[in-house]
Formats: sequence, structure tokens, C-alpha cells
Amino acid sequence: MGLSEALGQRDTEALLPVTQAMELRKRNYYVERPLLNQEQLEELGCLTSATETHQWRTWFQCSYTRARALLLQHLPVLAWLPRYPVRDWLLGDLLAGLSVAIMQLPQGLAYALLAGLPPVFGLYSSFYPVFIYFLFGTSRHISVGTFAVMSVMVGSVTESLAPDEDFMQAENATVDEEARDAARVQLAATLSVLVGLFQVGLGLVHFGFVVTYLSEPLVRGYTTAASIQVFVSQLKYVFGLQLSSRSGPLSLIYTVLEVCWKLPQSVVGTVVTALVAGVVLVLVKLLNDKLQRHLPLPLPGELLTLIGATGISYGVGLKRRFGVDVVGNIPAGLVPPVAPNPQLFASLVGYAFTIAVVGFAIAISLGKIFALRHGYRVDSNQELVALGLSNLVGGIFRCFPVSCSMSRSLVQESTGGNTQVAGAVSSLFILIIIVKLGELFQDLPKAVLAAVIIVNLKGMLKQFTDICSLWKANRVDLLIWLVTFVATILLNLDLGLAVAVVFSLLLVVFRTQLPRYSVLGQVPDTDIYRDVAEYSEAREVPGVKIFRSSATMYFANAELYSDALKQRCGVDVDHLISRKKKLVKKQEQKLKRLKKLQKQTAASKDTSVSIEVHSSTRDMESNNMEDSKAEGEGSAMSCRDGGAHACPERKATDLPAVSTGNALEGMAASGQEGAKAPDVTTLKALGLPQPHFHSLILDLGALSFVDTVCLKSLKNIFRDFREIEVEVYMAACHTPVVAQLEAGHFFDASITKQHLFASVHDAVLFALQHPRSSPASPVLMTKL
Repeated sequence: MGLSEALGQRDTEALLPVTQAMELRKRNYYVERPLLNQEQLEELGCLTSATETHQWRTWFQCSYTRARALLLQHLPVLAWLPRYPVRDWLLGDLLAGLSVAIMQLPQGLAYALLAGLPPVFGLYSSFYPVFIYFLFGTSRHISVGTFAVMSVMVGSVTESLAPDEDFMQAENATVDEEARDAARVQLAATLSVLVGLFQVGLGLVHFGFVVTYLSEPLVRGYTTAASIQVFVSQLKYVFGLQLSSRSGPLSLIYTVLEVCWKLPQSVVGTVVTALVAGVVLVLVKLLNDKLQRHLPLPLPGELLTLIGATGISYGVGLKRRFGVDVVGNIPAGLVPPVAPNPQLFASLVGYAFTIAVVGFAIAISLGKIFALRHGYRVDSNQELVALGLSNLVGGIFRCFPVSCSMSRSLVQESTGGNTQVAGAVSSLFILIIIVKLGELFQDLPKAVLAAVIIVNLKGMLKQFTDICSLWKANRVDLLIWLVTFVATILLNLDLGLAVAVVFSLLLVVFRTQLPRYSVLGQVPDTDIYRDVAEYSEAREVPGVKIFRSSATMYFANAELYSDALKQRCGVDVDHLISRKKKLVKKQEQKLKRLKKLQKQTAASKDTSVSIEVHSSTRDMESNNMEDSKAEGEGSAMSCRDGGAHACPERKATDLPAVSTGNALEGMAASGQEGAKAPDVTTLKALGLPQPHFHSLILDLGALSFVDTVCLKSLKNIFRDFREIEVEVYMAACHTPVVAQLEAGHFFDASITKQHLFASVHDAVLFALQHPRSSPASPVLMTKL
């Protein structure tokens, strides 16, 4: 067939209805190949064992190429900065850096307040970590720095370990704010060092995959609950209230109740200031959304609000006349580095690990979104190292733990940012503010910073719409979202995250424990097998039962797998085996009595005892039939109703029943002649009902690994079904699973690779051609 003819036939098939196109393909598609078990498949495909590689050996090799590769891997700026296209990207990065810095200034001041620290430390946290990430980070678009979720987690630590009550002055019952702030700064800086150590350590051992245990519904539910925590924590600044410091379970509920109780004590000037600032910020954001296409840069509403509020506060004297709390002293210049306090490590290590994981999860999820959008790769392990070094160095310079901000990252991307040069520009702008301009914001009202924080929560609060979308898409993910949200609200941020992760992992275990078990049937005229409960045209193969699980079998669900298999087969396997063993035991006892009687008779008489033996065996057979009569009535009734399909022993092809009397007579004679006795332990000989299928096929295509419990369960399945005269085959095992079966010594003299087939169809054809026989190699022909 030429190329033009093939193309013409393809076009013709495309124009035909689906059923006619299938008929056309059925006439033209034939597959003829040998029926393959695992041994034959390995021989035909020339299976070779993978050569063992010792990756650890390369760790100790030293060469110029390896040293250079390691340097570029852990210091990515040396790889991309020499190739930086100045003409194409520099202007965009400068504009993006300036835009991000304009946002970072008010957010740094506000989020420091959220962390329970003086606002100037938010500026420090917007400088040092950002510049360190510029050197070591692999994402080109995320904006590292202060973030609301991280700040509220730090605030919960500082307020719980350094509460206001510990710094009350006895003489006037007021809080020593200077001593309290110094203690909290030391806590936050030590916490940042520990977070950095955790992140660097996890990154160096390539533990970046730990974030995969935080699913997207979990992260979104957690950040939504954290936004509620942030909102509640800012109410005291909005209303000008003095609240007790609380931490631990139900602290959020108690804080809300206390705010409601103290509302009559609110400072009117503070409330008005917060409302006006909030309205201005919302209006500017709406204006930015409307004029987004026409503005080269978004209007810096937060910066304009801060400048305007500072000017009004200084001119009007809001603190002196209306009691509005202001930021206060902002020292100019940088602070010297300070070593962390090792005595605080024990009390902070649990909080540090939680914050390290959450910060990395937020950063890497956002980084992968931008990387996928712009076509580059983000190294999760190097991101851990970069964030860890940012927090480690930042902690030495009295910064608190940071991550990346979604709002600033979106601004950095939308304003033309292409690399972390934008981050370096923003950090240098913040440096100028710290050195020269920071003291200008001393009269900035804290209520304005609270308004900035609350307005910036809009993106996270909009995640409540996930409830409706997850209800339609996946209710299991919705359950994870809701449990994470409720646990975080009630138990606080650290315990809430732990509960969410444990619940998510347990849910995975439960889902593997309760998979979908199916009995498969053949789709007519194909080698495709599907669940007979789902496909009405799928038909079970007569005499063959095919069983499949939708999940891998391991220690947690191996017993459930065996129970479901025996239930779906329609045969009470355990009861049938029990009845068989009882009857066989009775046969053995009667045979012993018969032999004893025969010996006694032979010793007293020299005449033949064959007539007596025959009579005794007839009595024993009648006794056996009476023992099994009551138990076999139900099976006999089903045989009469079901016909030949329900009782294969009635088919013409079956062997005639073995006479128990003749068998025992032969066994008695064998005691004298040494001949082999015929088998009288078959179900038919014992008068027990036989299964309506002679072969069982286990579709193991879903197996991804096997453990010792799985191996024992499979062996027990072979043993139990062979007891009731059903041969068991396996099909569609992946090569790694076969290797694990071999390593676990699963194959032996009774179970070989000849019981394992390349596909379900191979196993079905073999079972039909060789019921209860040794394997062979017929030719398989499939017509589709």
C-alpha cells in the first residue's frame, strides 16, 4: 500500500461513524504471536539485569569539571549572570525592582508588626534575605522577603515565648516595651537561624521532595486559615486595644472573644485612621485593575498611603491629640551581626521545622508556576539551600524568617521582571531607605500598617471559593481542605499543620485500603477485559474467573484483597476447604480401622477377605454420603437451577466419578502389593460441590511493589484455590515487581514463572486450553 493510499484510507476512516470505523479497523488489524508466559517473554525480549551503579562513588571524585559543575549548581548566579542580555532585560528588571521595592517598604513595616517586632526589622528582612537569594536562587520571578503567613507564624512564637505579662513594670503596671522588643528580636533572629539550618540541611541531602507531602488543597486550606489568623491579629491595631498575649489551641477563639468584649474601649481616632487608609488602598487597587492595560506601572497605592498618612499624622499630631499609636523610633543605618542564642534552640526547634517546611512549600509552589509559564526549570533542592541561606544570614543580622510573596511576585512578573536582578534592585532600594529615609516614617500610624496587611489578604481570602470548586471536582480534596482549615483555626498554625499532614497521609492509606475490586469480562471480539459491572457487553469467560484490584497490594490491604477475592468468586473457599478436610480426616480414620480389621481377619483366616473389604467400603461410602448430604443440598439445588454452567462436573468432558469403594479396595491392596492408590480426596469423590470455574487469573497490573505480607498472601491464594481444584495464574506484572517476587523467593517448584503471563489475554487462552494441566506454548491469535 502506497503512502497516498494510506492517507486516503485514514481520511476515509475519519469521515465514517465510530462503529463503521471500528469495523474497518477490525478487518485490517491482526495480531499473531506465541502465547507468552513470563519465562518466554524474558527469553523473547532478551531481558537483561540492569547494571548496578554506585552513585556514592562519584561523590568522592575530584576533577576540574566536577568542581565547576558543583560551583555552578550551588551558586547559580555565576551561570546566568555572565550571559545576561543587558539590552533586552535590564530595563524591565529595573522597573520591576523599583515596583517591588515600593510594595516591599510598606509590607516590610507592616509584617514586622505582625511578627510582634519593631517595624524597622521588617526593613532588615526585606534587604539581607533578598540579596542572598539573588546569589543562590534558581527561580527568576519570585519575590523573596516578608510574607504574611510567615510573619504570623513568627508572631505566634514571639508572643508565646515572650508575652507582655513577663515585662510588666511593678511601679506603674505598664509593659516595658524596650525589654520586650529586645527579647522578641532575639527570639525571632534565633528562630530564623534554625529555620535556615533546617532548610540548608534538607537541601544538601536532596530532601526537597518533602514538600510533595503538602498537597495543593492542604496548602491552600492552610494559607486561608493563616489569613484568618492574620486578620484577627490586626484587630488590636485597628481598634487601638490592649489584648492579652495568647498561644496554643483555641487562642484565636479567645482573642476574638476578647476583642468583642473590649470593643467599647476602642480609640475612635485609630478606627477612623484604619478605615480611611483601608478605603484608599481598596480604591487604588480597583483603579489599578481598571487601568491595567493603560498604565506602564501600577499605581503605588501602599507607598502613597504611607507617605500621606505619615504627613497627616505629623502635621495634625494624631498621637498627641487623638491617642493614635504610631511606629515610633526607627534607627538609621544597619545593625551589626549578632550570634544566635544557643539556649533558645531547644524551645524553638519544633517551631523552626514547621516554619521551614511551610516557607519552602509556598516558595517552591509559586516558583514552579512561574517556571512552567516561562519555560525554565526550578531546582527544588537548590531552592531549599537558597531559602535556608537567606534565613541563616538574615538571622545573624536580626531578621525574622521569610519566604516569597505572591502579590509582589505577580507585580515583578507583570512589570517586566526577567531575572533576580529585579530582586537585587529592590534590595538596594530598601538599603537606601534603611540608611537615609527610614526615620521619616516615625510618625506613621500603626493602624495604617494594619490596613495594609488586611487589604493584602484579599488574595488568600478569595481561596474560600475552593470549597465550591472542590465540591464539584473532588470531595476527598475538599475534605483535606476543610480539615486543614478547621485544625489550623482551632489548634494554631504549628499543630494545625501537623494534623493536616497526618490526616492527608492517613487518607492516602485509607484510599489504598479500600480500592475498587473487579471481576473482569472480555469485550466481544477483542483482547480487552473490563469490569462486568461497568461494561454491559463484557462477558465472563466460561470456566475462568479474572480478578483485579485498582490499588497495589501491601501489608495494609493484603487481607482485604484476599477476602474480596473469595467473596467475588462466588465460592465460600474457607468453608469448602474446612468441609473437605473433615471428610478426608474421616476417610483416613475409617481406612485405619479397615486395615486393622483386615490384618485381624487375615491372621485368623486364610481365606480371601475381598468380599468383606468390599462390603466395608460400601458402608463407608454410604456414611460419607450421609455426612455430606445436609451440607450439599444447597449446592445441588444450584446445580439443578444453573445447569451445566453452574456444575461443570455434569459436562460430558468431565471424568467419571471415582468409586470410593474401589479406591479403598485398591488402597487396601496397595498395602500388600505396594501399588499407588488412586486419589479419593477430590471434591467429586468426597461428594462436595465443585466451583463453577477451573482457573483463576489475578490481574496484577496495578502492583507497583510487593512486601513480605503481599508475598505470603499470594502464596496463600495459590494454596487455598488449589485445595478446591482451581488453578491460579497471574498476569501483567511489571518487570520491577517480577524482580521483587524473585528476590522474595516467591517462585518455587509449585509456583513458577510459567504461572505468570504477559497479559490477561495470554492467561485466559492458556487456562481455556489447559485446565488444571502443565503449561505449554500454544499460538495466540487476536483479531480486533
